Amino acid sequence: MPTPTAGPGEVRVRLEASGINPADVGRRAGSYRAMEFPRVIPNSDGAGIVDQVGGGVTRLSIGQRVWLFNGQRNGRAFGTAAEYIALAEQLVTPLPDNVSFAAGATLGIPGMTAWCGLYGDGPIAGRTVLVTGGAGAVGHYAVQLAKWGGARVIATVSSAFKAEQARLAGADLVIDYKTEDVVAKAMAFTEGRGVDRVVDVDFGGNIATTLKLMAMNSTIAVYATNGNRSPVVPMRELMERCITLRALVLFALPQPLLAAAQADISKWLAAGKRLHNIAAQFPLSETAQAHLAVEKGDKLGTVVVDCAR
Repeated sequence: MPTPTAGPGEVRVRLEASGINPADVGRRAGSYRAMEFPRVIPNSDGAGIVDQVGGGVTRLSIGQRVWLFNGQRNGRAFGTAAEYIALAEQLVTPLPDNVSFAAGATLGIPGMTAWCGLYGDGPIAGRTVLVTGGAGAVGHYAVQLAKWGGARVIATVSSAFKAEQARLAGADLVIDYKTEDVVAKAMAFTEGRGVDRVVDVDFGGNIATTLKLMAMNSTIAVYATNGNRSPVVPMRELMERCITLRALVLFALPQPLLAAAQADISKWLAAGKRLHNIAAQFPLSETAQAHLAVEKGDKLGTVVVDCAR
């Protein structure tokens, strides 16, 4: 493939690492829809060094370390499983020197989705947040970002190992939903009040349980629903407690919200040491094997492709 050139308002990034999301695998495999273009370079997230800037670029400069998101999204065929990518500067964010490129490649969709699920309906200081799948790529960042924002955090997990990961991220209460009563433990933790915000990895699979532990005027932020892809929404029950149902997919969210997420994630990274779960690393030549590792469904964290080797 020819090396891309940065157009107006774009930067070109010499990629060091590419992060693979389950959605990248689904798009490549045709699980969501037919492939949008005759040729696609997969993967949305990445990290590297800006090596070219287009006209009108003001936020970034040549030589800057950066992380990026939504590379193969919104009408762009060519993502981050490559040596270079050119894309709009608003999708690119400075990466601190103390964060590796591999770690930076895990930030994109997981970190941005976690922030938008947590803060899309306002501040969370003093609130109780439930993160379902608290050891997953999005969930692990959601736990950390929620604690940073001053919330009390409950995380649900499916194993003892994942429970330890959620605790390391800062969860105040960790519940193994396979062996423990999620509703009883969450309601006891909140003294019967319920939780204010849920960041939910599986709306359809969880809604019967989730409804039993929501507080009045609370929010369920949904970013996936793989357990039941066409769930029945219990509208009357949501209405009676004024529960907001926020469905989100990162590439469709408004730009001001995305910019706020990038700014806050930068502050969060600068404020202390953070945990970035890298499930496995593959060289660029083994991108297919990296996708297979995600397809298996048993990873913990983000599978990363090292674009420089």
